[in-house]
Amino acid sequence: MNNLKKYKKGTITMEIESFMPEKFINLLWKNGIVAKNIKKVNITTLVLEVKLCDYVEISKVAKKTDTKIVIIGRNGLSFFLMKIKSRSVLLLGVILFVCIIYYLSTFVWNIEISTENYISPYELRNQIKGFGVSKGLRKKNIDVYDIENKLLRSNDEIMWVKARIEGVKLKVDVIERQSPPIIIVDKTPCNLIASKDGMIVRVFTTEGTAVVKEGDMIQKGDLLVKGEQGKEESVYAVHAQGEVIAKTFYEEIKEVPLSSTARIKTGKSISNSYIKFANKKVYLKNSLIPYGNYDKIENNNKFIYKETYYEVQEKNVLADPTKVSKEIYSNILRNLDKNVKIIDKIEDVKKEKDKYSIKVLVIAEENIASEGK
Repeated sequence: MNNLKKYKKGTITMEIESFMPEKFINLLWKNGIVAKNIKKVNITTLVLEVKLCDYVEISKVAKKTDTKIVIIGRNGLSFFLMKIKSRSVLLLGVILFVCIIYYLSTFVWNIEISTENYISPYELRNQIKGFGVSKGLRKKNIDVYDIENKLLRSNDEIMWVKARIEGVKLKVDVIERQSPPIIIVDKTPCNLIASKDGMIVRVFTTEGTAVVKEGDMIQKGDLLVKGEQGKEESVYAVHAQGEVIAKTFYEEIKEVPLSSTARIKTGKSISNSYIKFANKKVYLKNSLIPYGNYDKIENNNKFIYKETYYEVQEKNVLADPTKVSKEIYSNILRNLDKNVKIIDKIEDVKKEKDKYSIKVLVIAEENIASEGK
């Protein structure tokens, strides 16, 4: 009990019961004990706050006045330190675990190599190993700039390389050197034919003779520019060149039910966290999933991985024709060449017995001329 005197930061809330509670309070003050927040519960019972270091003296006063003491609250740094002291083994284990994790995080445990088409990651991995860099090496012993320079000197096919350490992973990204395209000037006589259906808007030719004009409707495979040039008896074959701009039409029809079942998030979620060691998961937090239906999302924050489970409910959702039309339009644009110019968009929505029939027509302008016989 005498050890309590060194705990000056702790405060206890006690309930005292005595036939003469006023006498008990007076004796406390007479002995230099400060009581705060005194509240009267009834004639014989009081609630008050005192310092933990005064508890021994308070017990003596309670014996003199035949007062019953019940501690109903504890506050302050002293109680926290006492709790830590009583759980020193657990605290030591936590500190030791954190130290081990920190020590292991100073090593590289994985090497990830990203290449493009022709260079093998396996070959680069062996080269890096030959440089003295492998799994289990301390981060401070790895010079990423030295790795980059050695890889560039050892491989003529590499144009650019970037090495970096992320968490316990060494990442190496490689961009391969591209050979310049070989330009071949083709003078073989040929015609320009239509690559798709459309309506002619403009015709430009640098070689050959146009056989179509503005407003003509053409089909895929029709002759557009003939590979001939000259007049009357002085006609000669050429390699037809030019552009034939036409209006083209892209149509897509989609049928969707009037309503469907969708998975909707309720706003409730729970998360677990873990670390990976030797390709095994060591959970720092592993809660039971209380949801019957849920979506799982994993996040990798370098060293600590996190799994988040979102509760979902299946609900009946009405179809949105406007949204579906936008999706169809986006899908059409996704399949078009970047040189295609969009002129107009026509939408048609028909509601049938149990579904929507949604049609989207995109009108565009593009060069439809391609070489052919």
